[in-house]
Amino acid sequence: MADVLDINDQVDIDVDDDGEQSVLRLKDKVVKRKGRGFGPGEGREHEKVRGYESIDNGDQSEETGPQKSIEGWILFVTSVHEEATEEDLNEKFSEFGQIKNIAINLDRRTGFLKGYALIEYGSYEEAAMAREALNGSSLLGQTIGVDWCFVKAPKKGKKRSRRH
Repeated sequence: MADVLDINDQVDIDVDDDGEQSVLRLKDKVVKRKGRGFGPGEGREHEKVRGYESIDNGDQSEETGPQKSIEGWILFVTSVHEEATEEDLNEKFSEFGQIKNIAINLDRRTGFLKGYALIEYGSYEEAAMAREALNGSSLLGQTIGVDWCFVKAPKKGKKRSRRH
């Protein structure tokens, strides 16, 4: 790794000026950079990139709702019994369509399920039917909650002020 000191602007140092003032002005203009990409002779293309890539869903509506992940539509299942297995979840949710992925997290200490699961469907229709039918249903004697894992946030910029 290289340590580089960059001086932002040209600094005029007067010989007659107080030495302390010129040093302070010089320190204000210096930026210390550390890490890869700042060595001598290396380009500065990384400084030109300021924004992040975004995924355009094509939907410009103002309403909030479910959002598709990269591969499919993911449901967040809560209050899952700690002794439930992947087969139990697969049996319950597969009647609404083909499941692409089931993610269950286990507690390291006990080895039991943490109480939630992520279930991914390939199409919106399958996921929506499963959500509607299974939200509030029973799995191993426990009532489960089923909702969308990712939802669109309301648009920023239109803020309403509440006055009482």
